Amino acid sequence: MKSYIEKNRDRFLEELFSLLRIPSVSSHEENRADMKRCAGRLVELLTEAGAENAKVYETDGHPVVFAEKKTGDGLPTVLVYGHYDVQPAEPLEQWVSDPFEPEIRDGAIYARGANDDKGQLFMHIKAFEYMVREAGLHHNVKFILEGEEEIGSPSLAKWAAEHKDMLAADVILVSDTTMISESVPSINCGMRGLSYVEVKVTGPDKDLHSGHYGGAVANPINVLCDMVSSLIDKDGHITIKGFYDDVVELSAEDRAKLARAPFDLDGYKQFLDIREVKGEKGYSTLERTGIRPCLDVNGIWGGYTGEGAKTVLPSEAHAKISMRLVPNQDSETVTRLFMEHFKAIAPDYVKVEVRPCHGGNGFLIPISSPAYQAASRAMTEVYGVEPVPSRGGGSIPVLADLQRILGIDPLLMGFGLERDTIHSPNESYLLSQLFRGMESIALFYRYYAG
Repeated sequence: MKSYIEKNRDRFLEELFSLLRIPSVSSHEENRADMKRCAGRLVELLTEAGAENAKVYETDGHPVVFAEKKTGDGLPTVLVYGHYDVQPAEPLEQWVSDPFEPEIRDGAIYARGANDDKGQLFMHIKAFEYMVREAGLHHNVKFILEGEEEIGSPSLAKWAAEHKDMLAADVILVSDTTMISESVPSINCGMRGLSYVEVKVTGPDKDLHSGHYGGAVANPINVLCDMVSSLIDKDGHITIKGFYDDVVELSAEDRAKLARAPFDLDGYKQFLDIREVKGEKGYSTLERTGIRPCLDVNGIWGGYTGEGAKTVLPSEAHAKISMRLVPNQDSETVTRLFMEHFKAIAPDYVKVEVRPCHGGNGFLIPISSPAYQAASRAMTEVYGVEPVPSRGGGSIPVLADLQRILGIDPLLMGFGLERDTIHSPNESYLLSQLFRGMESIALFYRYYAG
């Protein structure tokens, strides 16, 4: 495929840029029209690549794009999953260039969605195009591209269940993850699940003068900070009763296998500009992000945060909290346990509300599967070294739903790198990874026999 990429390089980049220029932020109501525009553009690109029946389907939320290419009965069928929605670009002042006007610098594309996931799903469209036009496709291929992954995919499971027959396949092929490094490729054989909640702590029924009432009335921000702090003990252990009941402890043998993945702790700290790492006692950094659950505050606010001083004792304090879950933990169960615990630890001088936002379960896939072996062979040929099986610390909750609904396993063949800083300002994607991803995916079709 190298020569095909070289011949079409400029066209590929302009087509990808046409996607990146669309601010398809699923969490913003003002971008609803952009979501439909992006879905429509994907239909155009899929049709031009050789797909049939490319169409935008309405859901209870943002649209789903479906397309297919039926080559013949009895051939293996690959279902490509991706998402075209992106995270908000804020804080805008931290971007070096416009997040929705892609720019190439130092061998990388800089834009929101450059990696997650427009750049990575685009690789599949171009690898598919190559297989149709140049190599002779010997598979049936289907695409399902959603617009709600960044908000927890609230509509896709229902839509997939309603279109189960249309989505029937042998494997779900996904590129929405990272690999260890350019020199050490890896394939994720598992992902963590997610429970995401928002909490509200209320004290007095109105903001109060901190001089008149400070020291006599509980400050909801102080109380919220105390409550949040109590959720994790000094050893990094989550204190919610029952939280670890379904966590499967890996054997020493399995932990030793995972430890084979190369990891430079000093380089990791230097990249993040931190002096030391922190996490659950008794586990390495890779284990903390792969095989162990965690709890983090993703946002916290309350009171006066404008310019200058305002001596106010706030009425309310709020926080958004995420819990990453390992396979075998159930998202709904963990959410319930959190709600019960957080309300139970609330002191009498405040009221507490907990609102579940979204979540999903994690999953594991066997590295002995034909799909994994085909991906491993393909990436070995492109990178010159056999990829390492790894576990992803992030979450794509809907994949567990699709696994359950369709009865097939996902294969996480991702090409992102930690340097790409997805979800952060200045998200990027190396051109070398974009093109090697296309090569690897094309080779996957050559080696995957179903």
